[in-house]
Formats: sequence, C-alpha cells, structure tokens
Amino acid sequence: MPTPSRKREAKFKRWAGIAGVAVLGFALWLAGPGWIAPGVPSAQARDGLQPFERPGDSFPGSAFYYLANDDTGMLAPDAAKSAWDAQLAQIHGDDAAPITGSGPAARPIMLHGTSLDQSRALQCLTAAIYYEAASEPDAGQRAVAQVVLNRVAHPAWPKTVCGVVYQGSERPGCQFSFACDGSLARKPMAVFWDRARRVAADALAGYVYAPVGLATHYHTSAVHPYWADSLAFIGTIGAHRFYRWSGAAGRPAAFSAVYAGGEPLAAPHPRTWTPAAADVADPIQLEKAFETGRIEALKTAQAGPGAAGRNAASFGQMPLPGYGEQRGGGATGGPQFAPAVEARGGDALYRAGQLPGGSTVNPAYENAGKWIAQPGG
Repeated sequence: MPTPSRKREAKFKRWAGIAGVAVLGFALWLAGPGWIAPGVPSAQARDGLQPFERPGDSFPGSAFYYLANDDTGMLAPDAAKSAWDAQLAQIHGDDAAPITGSGPAARPIMLHGTSLDQSRALQCLTAAIYYEAASEPDAGQRAVAQVVLNRVAHPAWPKTVCGVVYQGSERPGCQFSFACDGSLARKPMAVFWDRARRVAADALAGYVYAPVGLATHYHTSAVHPYWADSLAFIGTIGAHRFYRWSGAAGRPAAFSAVYAGGEPLAAPHPRTWTPAAADVADPIQLEKAFETGRIEALKTAQAGPGAAGRNAASFGQMPLPGYGEQRGGGATGGPQFAPAVEARGGDALYRAGQLPGGSTVNPAYENAGKWIAQPGG
C-alpha cells in the first residue's frame, strides 16, 4: 500500500507535468505562427504562406499549384487524336511489326448523338466503372472505362456504349459479370457513384487512358481464366489484369468502328432476348470469328470491281444490298416488297404519277406552285 509520502510525490509530478504543458503553450503563443515553419518570417507565416512561396506572388492555399503533377497516363482529346493518327500513318498492313507491351494508346471516342444518347452512354459507362471498380484507385477505374470504349471502337462488339456494357446480359456468363450476376440489385453509394461518373464523363469527352493501350479484355487478379494465356498480357492495373488480342484483331487498324449514338436502353436485356450471331462471349472464339470474317471480307472486296465501294464488306461485316442491286441471286430494278404489296403492284404503287402535268390531276390544281403574276410584271 502506498505511503502518504509516495502519494504526495505522485501528485506533485502530475501537477508539474500540467504546469510544463501550460508554460510551453504560452511560449508558443508569444512566438506567434512563425514557430510552425522555422526560418519563415513571422509576417509570412501569418499570411499562411509556405517556405517556397513568395509574398505578393502567392496567396494563402496556393501551395497546391506548386506541387509536381504526377503522370496520370491520361491523354487530352487533341493529343490522343494526334497520337492515333500518327500511329495509323505507320501501318502498312498485316505484315507490320508486331506490337509489344501495351501498344499504342487507344483511339479517342467523342460522345455524339442526341441528349438521350449522351445520357444513356454516361449512365451505362458509369455503371460499368462503379460495379467493376468502385473501390479501386483512379487508374483502375480509367482502365475499365477505356476497355469499354475500345470495344465500342472495334467491329467485333456493338457500336454503342450501352450495347457493349450489357452485351449478353440476357444469359449467365455475360461480357461484364455485374450485368447478369445480380450486382445491379445493390443500390449504389452516392459518393462512389459520383466518382465513377466523373471518370466516365472524362472518357466520353475524348480523354484516353494510355497505359491500358488497346486492351479489350480483363479479369480480376483472383482468377485465371483459360483464355488468359492466349491473349497478349498488358499489365495489372488496380485489381484487374488487362489483355489485348495479339493478331490482326488487336492492331490499331482493326479499331475502325465509328460511334454515332443510337444508344439502347441503359439496362440489362430481358431473358427473352435473342443473342446476335456475332455475340460470342469466349474471347478466343470471338477473335477467330473476327479473323475469319475479315479474311472473307478481303476476298470479297478483291473478287471483282463491283465489290469495291460503299457496299464492300470490311472487317467481318456483311455488305447491305443497295437500291437496284442483286438480292438473293436475282437482279431487280427497285426495292423488294412483301408478297401482299407485290400483288397490289409493288413499286408502281409508290411511283410519282400524280404530279402537275399528269393526266389525272384536277385542272383546278394544275397551276399549283406557279406564280400568279410575274414579279415586276
């Protein structure tokens, strides 16, 4: 049991400590704000300036502008377009030198179309970033956004943002797992959603995340799908490993699709949706289908002089017959109609036969569109 003398000694030490702190605080108050940064004049310290700032040339809080800008990997729209054009100018066909590393930076995608198209595209890209990489650093979110837009620019995928994001969502094993695994049932957190939305807005404004290159596929670091070893590995960014096709399908010239709006609903497909013929979930099979279609397209384009032009097949896309061209093996002089319309006269029903000067025009209307009197007459 402590003796009275020890109790008094402990009490004295406690009060001595309190007094010491009080004296130190009073001394700092007398010294003013200059004690925060030794060597900084007191007047400068009172103005809130840092040691490297100069009075009159800086303002309180301007230290932010003295910080060195880190390399974020982001390319502004103009710089990205210039880099892309320069890359295409160096391409001489499939015999070009193989791409190493991440390859060239991707082509910038500029948001076009109606206000509804723009709203849907932003909604879909934000959802992809949020549900795929909400907790990742900026680099991880930008990489995911770039992969989506790389697919939009490639003929192997739909030509819209929402089409890419929700491709295959009508079945298990869709392109982006969140679209078909029930993740959308979770209400997003506002703060993370707003952050993903800012990343999506930058990407849709033409900013390009260069480190991910021409990547069109990725998976989390926790798994290793069988197709990973067959694609060219670019690197790990955030929580995902990114890949690009190593053949002609992964070259810059293949990213030739033009974005023109026409965004579908910003929602998963219903289960009754019928997948398109080119909707291949397996990356290797999709690459083979693309390469086969591309080769056949080149053969068609070289088959004869009539194959070239606006209807020539390109990069796996079938040409659409034009007015007056062959359809189904037979030549026509006009468009094809349903059998019921053909029975009623077909194209003759729609030919202009009721114009002024025709025999069936009411005489009272024959002068329609003509001057009542010549001006100045």
